[in-house]
Amino acid sequence: MKWTQAARAEKMNPSVIREILKVTEKPGIISFAGGLPSPKTFPIDAFAAACAKVLSTDGEAALQYAASEGYAPLREWVAASLPWDVDPAQVLITTGSQQALDLIAKILIDKDAKVLVETPTYLGALQAFTPMEPQFVSVASDAEGIDIVDLSAKAKDARFLYVLPNFQNPTGQSMSEARRAALSTAAAKLGLPIVEDNPYGDLWFDTPPPLPLAARNPDGCIYMGSFSKTLAPGLRLGFLVAPKALYPKLLQAKQAADLHTPSFNQRMVAEVLKDNFLERHVPTIRALYKSQRDAMLAALNKHLAGSGVSWNTPDGGMFLWLELPKGMSAVELLPKAVERNVAFVPGAAFYSDDPQHNTLRLSFVTASVDQINSGIAALADVFKAHLKEQKT
Repeated sequence: MKWTQAARAEKMNPSVIREILKVTEKPGIISFAGGLPSPKTFPIDAFAAACAKVLSTDGEAALQYAASEGYAPLREWVAASLPWDVDPAQVLITTGSQQALDLIAKILIDKDAKVLVETPTYLGALQAFTPMEPQFVSVASDAEGIDIVDLSAKAKDARFLYVLPNFQNPTGQSMSEARRAALSTAAAKLGLPIVEDNPYGDLWFDTPPPLPLAARNPDGCIYMGSFSKTLAPGLRLGFLVAPKALYPKLLQAKQAADLHTPSFNQRMVAEVLKDNFLERHVPTIRALYKSQRDAMLAALNKHLAGSGVSWNTPDGGMFLWLELPKGMSAVELLPKAVERNVAFVPGAAFYSDDPQHNTLRLSFVTASVDQINSGIAALADVFKAHLKEQKT
């Protein structure tokens, strides 16, 4: 029997991060690789209580097929939680925000359609969009966000711009208020739709981020969010908010994909969210992640100051971004780091084209302070040894 694969299957590639995570299963490895929330933040007791209540009061409905749009009280909660006027009828509950990316790709991308992305951008979005065979166009980005001049030069005939304004994966950077305002104005003038991905926006450390792009131009944006980073990723619960004209086709794509997101999970989350639970819970996540970020920054300063390695200081989220001296390759250094029982993600995977090989992403949220200290010390030894080899 000969199986013939669709041409789009050839475009699919394994996730670099998922492959690296296999390495982190090695005993004793300190992983800065995965974008995994800290299990310490999972509200297990709250879910245990919610599970018992949902099954005892609404068990038959929770275990039955359900509406593709999602559980109505959860959709209403999402709409009410956003800082602009959102009709619950615009909210689609998805099986993780990764599914939202997949649905958007199916509805908006044709073969060779132009899709604009940041430089660098989220690897999972590239994976979701790639099977639709778009033409990716990287737009220059700086410390404030998308470069408006470069965007304007490249926007003609683009289907949309995909952007993560808050504590971006992979860099941890956030778009400034001034740049958001400029981007919103420019996109409206250019007739350029925006897909705004915001899984990390609640994880700010000192100051909340500026208003979302979708709040400035709701009809010109699809907005994506997730419960993975504030509650638990294993629930696979996300959502999108779409303009009313686009919603029906996204819903049809959802129906074709999986009928609906698990009813039981949606009801459990809706139960947990009652009585302003996140207002009490999320500050504990912020405090933990801020302390871990501070530990990583301190270790980097201790071991790599003056080495030619540079890094940023994220104001929230889960990641920071390192740039090695020119000529160094993070991909080549990864096996040497693993030999020292530490792992990271090379930055090249996050570029749609022209990858910058001397970059890498570090996650600071799943390692203890002791692990951060010893892991960064080991990484520093690897980097310095390589630099010494280059000079000899």
